[in-house]
Amino acid sequence: MTPTFEVTSQTNLPQPTPPDISDLVIEDDQPVDSLYSEKLQRLLTNALYASFKPGIPFLVTANVGLFYALKTNPLVPDVMLSLGVSAPTNFERREDRTYFVWEMGKPPEVAIEIVSNRKGHELGSKLTAYAHAGVSYYVVYDPLVQLKELQGSRLAIFERQGSQLVPYDSTWMPDVGLGLTLWQGSFEGVTVEWLRWCDQEGQILLTGEERSEQLLELLRSHGITPPEN
Repeated sequence: MTPTFEVTSQTNLPQPTPPDISDLVIEDDQPVDSLYSEKLQRLLTNALYASFKPGIPFLVTANVGLFYALKTNPLVPDVMLSLGVSAPTNFERREDRTYFVWEMGKPPEVAIEIVSNRKGHELGSKLTAYAHAGVSYYVVYDPLVQLKELQGSRLAIFERQGSQLVPYDSTWMPDVGLGLTLWQGSFEGVTVEWLRWCDQEGQILLTGEERSEQLLELLRSHGITPPEN
């Protein structure tokens, strides 16, 4: 006899009740970043939206809360990258104004912390929390070389192995299709060292303005004078 199975429609199954987030503080107005950190966050987000083409949607944010568990304080990475998710089309729902892992369906791939002082616990409690949050790569950039644990290095990357984040000896993140490099140059009129995204060959990903300037230089090299605005 051929066995028979009763198929239950997925729509008839009880759906999980969304968690109550009405009491969660998901945004505030406290300015805590330095001018350098604020510029660097803009540089890192701008370059991805201008030049990163992974073939799938992605979301890159600066100073947005990462809620990974109820009744747990959120993390607020300086920069966060998540592949396979898109920004909401509007922000009327509270659930769409920050990064709830249970809403997005996954943790972000990359979280970057820019060290501004010695009290940020980037290599202590934050390292543990990002491991609990499930990020694939955790990046600590110390532009002023303030953390003794980095032994004079300005950049440290940690990779997920199991439930832990462990030191990673490369700046190329194959699961993301991106690398990181330290670059000396000018951004928004400031010439210092910057943390930049790069490809596997170490070529930096350009911002929208840099791409436009590169195109103008190409036109000029061919004797074409672009019209002035």
